[in-house]
Amino acid sequence: MRNLLNFLLKHDHWLLFIFLEVVSFTLLFRFNNYQGSVFFTSANYVTGAVCEMAGNVTSYFGLRRVNRDLMMRNVQLELEAQRLKSLLYHYEKDSTQVALVNRYLEDTYSVIPARVVNNSIVRTDNYLTIDKGEADSVYAEMGVVCGTGVVGIVYQASAHYAVVLSVLNSKSSISCKIKRTDYFGVLKWEGGSSQYAYLRDIPRHSEFSLGDTVVTSGHSAVFPEGIPVGTVDDMSDSHDGLSYLLKIRLFTDFARLNDVSVIGFQGAAEQANLEKSIK
Repeated sequence: MRNLLNFLLKHDHWLLFIFLEVVSFTLLFRFNNYQGSVFFTSANYVTGAVCEMAGNVTSYFGLRRVNRDLMMRNVQLELEAQRLKSLLYHYEKDSTQVALVNRYLEDTYSVIPARVVNNSIVRTDNYLTIDKGEADSVYAEMGVVCGTGVVGIVYQASAHYAVVLSVLNSKSSISCKIKRTDYFGVLKWEGGSSQYAYLRDIPRHSEFSLGDTVVTSGHSAVFPEGIPVGTVDDMSDSHDGLSYLLKIRLFTDFARLNDVSVIGFQGAAEQANLEKSIK
């Protein structure tokens, strides 16, 4: 107590100065309308700026969640569209097949959302890592897509992560077709820009036009039919002159890839084993 009194007596002039400053500011802003308005305007400006910044941060994380939800919804709609297309096709042939086809497609494919935690686009062989693995029913040879198109194929999976062989990889090979005419070929990446790949082995008699949409063909156990890939940007003859080589502008922006979905085909293992047995 004595030390406190000594401190107050020693610094009494400073304490008096602070007290008078507080009193003067109170009188200035409380009884002077102009000064008071300036103070509160400034205070409101600072408060508004802080609130705006906080709102922007909240909106950013909110938009990421919305984007992830929209991506999942888009993938589901693509699968649903393919289901309806198959229903229509079978209905035109035999209406008794509708229920069977519907049940088959619902039971055949599963969609598992995931987030990209590592990615590369400038190498000859690019990979990306996602935050889902075998504990989430993600295994090798499963297809990976995003809200706009094809991403790649799961190369290897651990318990909680998986490495994906990107479309931007020289080892990648995906069966695709021209949506309008159903002529199919093999999608390969030949390096260079991450926005383009090439559709090989398109027959010379095939019909296509610049701007045609390219989708997955469904001729494998990895991707269902109809997943968007890109559009025909240019064409040339193949090296042997027996087919066309189409330059495809990819729908997927690999430089901004965040949220993806892994598509599981229930009969993939059985189909793969059967096909390997005859090679």
